[in-house]
Amino acid sequence: MKKSKSKGEVEAGKNSKSRDRQVDQEPMRADLKEVIERHSRGLDERRPEAVARRRETSQRTVRENIKDLCDGHFIEYGALAVAAQRQRRTMEDLTSKTPADGVIAGIGPVNGSLFGEDKARCMIIAYDYTVLAGTQGFFGHKKKDRMLRLAHEQRLPVVLFAEGGGGRPGDVDADGVVVAGLDLATFAMFAKLSGKVPVVGIVSGRCFAGNAVLLGCCDVIIASQNANIGMAGPVMIEGGGLGAFKPEDIGPMNVQTNNGVVDIAVADDSEAVTVAKKYLSYFQGAISQWEAADQRLLRSIIPEERRYVYDVRAIIKTIADTDSLLELRPKFGPEMITGLIRIEGKPFGVIANNCKHQAGAIEAEGADKAARLMQLCNAHGLPMVSLVDTPGFMVGPEIERRAQVRHVCRMFVVGSHLTVPFFTVFLRRGYGLGAQAMAKGGFHEPLFAVAWPTGEFGGMGLEGAVRAGFRKELEAVKDPQEREALYEKLVALAYERGKAINMASYLEIDAVIDPADTRRWIMEGLKAVPAEHTESAGHDFVDTW
Repeated sequence: MKKSKSKGEVEAGKNSKSRDRQVDQEPMRADLKEVIERHSRGLDERRPEAVARRRETSQRTVRENIKDLCDGHFIEYGALAVAAQRQRRTMEDLTSKTPADGVIAGIGPVNGSLFGEDKARCMIIAYDYTVLAGTQGFFGHKKKDRMLRLAHEQRLPVVLFAEGGGGRPGDVDADGVVVAGLDLATFAMFAKLSGKVPVVGIVSGRCFAGNAVLLGCCDVIIASQNANIGMAGPVMIEGGGLGAFKPEDIGPMNVQTNNGVVDIAVADDSEAVTVAKKYLSYFQGAISQWEAADQRLLRSIIPEERRYVYDVRAIIKTIADTDSLLELRPKFGPEMITGLIRIEGKPFGVIANNCKHQAGAIEAEGADKAARLMQLCNAHGLPMVSLVDTPGFMVGPEIERRAQVRHVCRMFVVGSHLTVPFFTVFLRRGYGLGAQAMAKGGFHEPLFAVAWPTGEFGGMGLEGAVRAGFRKELEAVKDPQEREALYEKLVALAYERGKAINMASYLEIDAVIDPADTRRWIMEGLKAVPAEHTESAGHDFVDTW
């Protein structure tokens, strides 16, 4: 039923509209007009040529990216800055060509509609490539230092749009006060954010020198297919006498995804922002709306023939809430899968052995990858799930050339210092030191260590253990067929002894469970952890590697 308005309410409405018309008709003060005019000069609609250049490279403007990231709610600091070049350019030229000194910074909510704007506040620092190639200028550094202090004080997650060419020559206004400029606080302050708040780096296009240093300090690097990332651009490389290169030759994506520099590769700016929102959401809390696959599917994913491979990503996606897996560094250390998931809306980190690559044997790169995710989760209080199917660490003369001893031991050192809840599920093979590393250093170190019925265990691969441990007995049998029969018998006995149900009977693992109950076990385990325990989690910093 529509409520009728009183005569007084009608008159008040008329008076309000009359006042609005009167205000609109009043001449604008000169000082206010100047401020509005100056602010508007940096907007996309006032810079059509700059926007056109972005369209030519199939990129969005940095303001478009920020608007998408913050759903239009963003307050900008330092918008009136211009390049420190007043001695060589007119103010008119500087305000129109170098708005904000090429770096847009401010505070806005990311995922505000999901978590509420108060909990979703983030610091945004975004280089504008249309301004002097996104280079780092004198006033831009001053602005960033101001914003980074706020980020530390307010504990604001930081999103960095890093496209740009590094240091900027030509800021002549600073000549009287700056020689090399290496005493500035920007890089140290940015690096100190590591482990304190989530730090997300996004790049499309070219990212070199100082811009790349800030990017490399981020917890996660999200890069589009057109990105080139390097510690120096063409000018610096040629200046160092190392030859002439095109920007596209330096750190292209097919290099930076395989070597582990880039965590998540995306198609373009739009997808980069979407993925950044998803990544940050895991550190912003639980969500109430979720769906999950039929957990009975887990019962048949692992083949009955133990030598057959399977897709462990399918297991992760089935255990996790639908579409909640965000995988990190998929092309680097492919024997190890790392990522973020949700279970019943709650965020977790996940590590898993990939039996499709080297049978899941852990190599230096995979160990680094797992150890770094442990640090990331510990720093920000995310519980972890480890899905194990490994024959152990990779061995041999060649692997040792890659400093295998030091790299794989990171899993033991970092794992032993974890304070967040850690749950281990043995899918199939749990052999040797590699299996222990996947279980935080030992099978009784996690909050629980359980196995599926397909689990099998041993101090090393069972076939190899039989050949080594029963060499004399096997060599004593002269007939080849009888020797092979004895070998098969001994292997069968080893498998019987090492199967999951026998391990559980000796209390070396906590339980053997129906695969369909994996989610239930994880969630019940999480409920057993006191809330204050998870809140006290922390780590000094997250290793860049």
